Amino acid sequence: MRACLVVTLLVASTLAVRGADPLPTGTPDSVGLSSQRLERLARAIKADVDRGRLPGAVVAIARRGKLAYHEAFGFVDPGTKTPMPKDAIFPLASMTKPFAAVATLMLAEEGALMLNDPVGNVLPALKGFKVQTADGVEPAHRQPTLQDMLRHTAGVSYGNRGDSPLHRLYEQRVRGGNAQTADEFLKELSSLPLFYHPGTAWEYSYGLDVAGLAVEAVTKQRLGVFLQERLFAPLGMVDTAFGQPASKASRFTKALAKDPDTGQPIPDRSLTEAAKFDCGGGCASGTAMDYLRFGQMLLNKGALDGTRVLGKKTVEYMTANQLGKGVDSSRLDEFAVEHMDGFGFGLGVAVRTLPGVAGVPGSPGEFMWSGATGTMFWVDPKEELVAVFMARTPGPVRRHYRQLVKNLVVQSITE
Repeated sequence: MRACLVVTLLVASTLAVRGADPLPTGTPDSVGLSSQRLERLARAIKADVDRGRLPGAVVAIARRGKLAYHEAFGFVDPGTKTPMPKDAIFPLASMTKPFAAVATLMLAEEGALMLNDPVGNVLPALKGFKVQTADGVEPAHRQPTLQDMLRHTAGVSYGNRGDSPLHRLYEQRVRGGNAQTADEFLKELSSLPLFYHPGTAWEYSYGLDVAGLAVEAVTKQRLGVFLQERLFAPLGMVDTAFGQPASKASRFTKALAKDPDTGQPIPDRSLTEAAKFDCGGGCASGTAMDYLRFGQMLLNKGALDGTRVLGKKTVEYMTANQLGKGVDSSRLDEFAVEHMDGFGFGLGVAVRTLPGVAGVPGSPGEFMWSGATGTMFWVDPKEELVAVFMARTPGPVRRHYRQLVKNLVVQSITE
């Protein structure tokens, strides 16, 4: 046991050192980005910090495998005016979802999970789902699969996605890892009907929380432990976790005291406070550089710095549009204010299908997601580009920054 502990500490130490050296570096102009045009991004962020609309932000951009831009703006704590460090730690919210998808796919590559099997095979509490229809409740045409959970076609939802009686029941009874244990969460979820027959409609949901619990059921580990051993540590993501140590508190970011548009107080949750279960849908936190390394691994089709965490074809599958002609994706278009028109959905990430239609420029095949606390990332394989934007803007204003940052990064591409 002692020998295992020593080995673990040595491995962790080695990985921590490696993680301190993020990516090979280059100037923006050396990788086909205009330094002059990127100043537009810096000016826009600085102006909003000065106006009191944004506490601060960190932006990291890699192109052609090199770190070309990594800047911090504003304050890690707007109350104390403490400057934002580049290694500031942000709650990732739904940018946790791609981690849970990768964990699930790792086990699928090992044959420990089957994406097309009913999720109830792994989580018996989720057997026998029924579906709410206009005429009442009826048995599901088929049971939801892990693939359904990963692409949000299982028929489950978040309670805040509508105002129907069923949405209200979800909001009251299914509350995720910050409020419920895993057993409580699964019990409540299984007691409610689905919104749609599985595989027939896209509905933003607790699907990645379920996938994370499937990973736990197979590995007999908490999701955060599995990800630390199999993803975060191997990739040198030294500040990404489901519960941060108090020793890093000086780098924890804080939001403004009040929302700049609504004037309502913004609640703050300590990053050291562990959730009741490691929710794969939104409980992790980390830095821009850690997430840039994760995105670069996906751009590289599963490998980074000689470490392979997924196979090439698995990453291609994850980042392909999974919504076939028989899937009603009209609810996905509700994200149009966040430039989601012209997108389909893969496993844990949205996937751009058209060069136009979306509210911002981009390339077919790029994939992305964002978080309710103000985080965003995207990977554009055609342009060999990974971009990460981290901020603490949990209100409606976060949608503005998702469009602003995307526009001002893309307009800097010169070749």
